[in-house]
Amino acid sequence: MDFNVKRLAADAGTLFSRAVQFTEEKFGQAEKTELDAHFENLLTRAETTKHWTEKILKQTEVLLQPNPNVRIEEFLYEKLDKKVPTRMNNHELLGQSMIDSGNEFGPGTAYGNALIKCGETEKQIGGAERELIQSSAINFLTPFRNFLEGDFKTILKERKLLQNKRLDLDAAKTNVRPFMCTSCDEPSLTVSLSLSLSLSLSLSQAEQDLKMTQSEFDRQAEITRLLLEGINSTHAHHLHCLNDFVEAQMTYYAQCYQYMVDLQKQLGNFPSAFSSNNNQSTASGAASISVPILPLSGPLPANTANASSGFTELQNFSGSRKARVLYDYDAAGSNELSLLADEVIMVSSVPGMDSDWLMGERGNQKGKVPITYLELLN
Repeated sequence: MDFNVKRLAADAGTLFSRAVQFTEEKFGQAEKTELDAHFENLLTRAETTKHWTEKILKQTEVLLQPNPNVRIEEFLYEKLDKKVPTRMNNHELLGQSMIDSGNEFGPGTAYGNALIKCGETEKQIGGAERELIQSSAINFLTPFRNFLEGDFKTILKERKLLQNKRLDLDAAKTNVRPFMCTSCDEPSLTVSLSLSLSLSLSLSQAEQDLKMTQSEFDRQAEITRLLLEGINSTHAHHLHCLNDFVEAQMTYYAQCYQYMVDLQKQLGNFPSAFSSNNNQSTASGAASISVPILPLSGPLPANTANASSGFTELQNFSGSRKARVLYDYDAAGSNELSLLADEVIMVSSVPGMDSDWLMGERGNQKGKVPITYLELLN
């Protein structure tokens, strides 16, 4: 019990001494031990590293997860050490909506089939985005966060301890200074022997305290210096993490590009005349003339390519042939014939008609039809 009281009193005395020294330094009434320029540069470098690491970490989290509510939720799950519930990302939600709408319109229709294919591609992109987030979290965000929550907190702890050791050292120097000034004066004859002995003992204790605090300060300064010099290793590690992050993004965007190239090739197999015709039908005062639009990129449908010679033969000679309708088609004018996928109609060539069109007949109905929607039957 006595030991604890003495220890408590000693700690209280140390804290009081530090407070007095700190206050006097603020008012310019006490000298302060300055750190060397190299040490100050190391401190500045560490603070700068901490500042920009925090900022890069925050902006990367915003990039990977733009929704602030989701970020807060994920942060809480992480703090509670619980698994974050799996949820569909925006690309996957869009893809599912496209697939559902495509099934509603009918997979056999051109529009419905295209929606389904677009939806499947969007879900593939969503999966690639999920892989990017996972890779970035492991190889980029986690090392940055570990530095802020681990290494830099250790630096702050040791730096604070160094500050306390410096206050102790400067307080010890302040305690020794009056004795040094007294020794410079001529000894007074009125000073008693007991007072001289007391001064000698006090000076000896003050010098001993000064040596001890100087040793502790030097030791703590070296520890803090080694930690600060470790920032160079931190930069090297973060550079490696940055390379991993760039590689993850490169893989993600390459996958997205390939998915879209493949999708464009698939959509190239769907004639787009129906969209052009629908646009023309809504324009008031426009001439009732429509031209089928061929895909800008991607191969033509295989069945269309195989039947091209048959269409050429039909256009050069008179007569009619049966043809199967490949896709639904909405007539843009009274001179055209609407079509339903998989129905069979009779087609023939009319002199002077555009080479991309034929005359179609279904019972008593007759009108122009685009050849890209047809497959000639033998």
